[in-house]
Amino acid sequence: MDQAPYGFVGLGGMGSEVVRNLLDQGITPAVYNRTRSKTDALVREGAIGCYSLEELVHKLKKPRIIWMMLTAGKAVDDALFGGGAFGDGLVPHLEPGDVVIDGGNSYFRDSIRRHRALKERGIHFLDCGTSGGLEGSRNGPCLMIGGEAEAFERARPLFERLVRQTGGFAYVGPPGAGHFVKMVHNAIEYGILQCIGEGFELLRTGPKGENEEPLFRLDLAQIAELWCKGSVIRGWLMELAARAFRNDPDLSSLTGVIGGGSTGRWSIDEAWDAGVPFATIALSYALRHRSRQPDTFAGKVVAALRREFGGHPVVPAESRSGE
Repeated sequence: MDQAPYGFVGLGGMGSEVVRNLLDQGITPAVYNRTRSKTDALVREGAIGCYSLEELVHKLKKPRIIWMMLTAGKAVDDALFGGGAFGDGLVPHLEPGDVVIDGGNSYFRDSIRRHRALKERGIHFLDCGTSGGLEGSRNGPCLMIGGEAEAFERARPLFERLVRQTGGFAYVGPPGAGHFVKMVHNAIEYGILQCIGEGFELLRTGPKGENEEPLFRLDLAQIAELWCKGSVIRGWLMELAARAFRNDPDLSSLTGVIGGGSTGRWSIDEAWDAGVPFATIALSYALRHRSRQPDTFAGKVVAALRREFGGHPVVPAESRSGE
């Protein structure tokens, strides 16, 4: 069997969709996931299944290009250097000139450290911030890429394939720059989501009449759809808001508990260290913690939007029925 042009490690929601993006284009990648069933699912769709990192490396064309889409932190280090379910990791099986791309939401300072460690072995490392959620991963994500220019050029054909016609990619700077840009991107997202959530909460609850009943019974889906057409706040998140309200006008099927990774906190720390106030984003981050207390409609809107664009889990409404 011919060797695969690209390898993928980590087949969660976005990782699987990136693989399907290539399969849709007739490209057959090799794939590995710690949970065998996720590998098997993509094998049934045409991918080359691998059941160890060593097997994955051996099934790739040289110089190898491997994309990782893993949870930030220990899982990335284990996949690279060995540990836990990843066995001895990728690095012992790679050769000088190979390229590893971290497409997850790693902390940019960790990416700088990993770049240095791999460079000592002659292995290239790129940190690639990936935005677009599940739909973008399948049809054309936005990629923010940091690392050495030589490694970027070597991996350029993969980036060109992934973005198709709807996405975009850019080499944004040296090691760590890609994940730094993505970190700030996610911080901005926090603020935008919170503003949308609070605006729709006001549309739903006010203004009040003399008897404290709402003066208006507004169709939130209709308003969100309207704001997608020529409004200065039009955009994909507003389109997702319209879709969420069409499917569940009162968002009664979910709670306003908002999850999320660490990028918001990292951004705030870096901003304050740099003397940047970050006031709106810091408050938006604080309100995610507030969302884990008794419910708000704004929290429901943000939770619904995150489910729509990223497939992020929501807390079902019945889980709080006893509160």
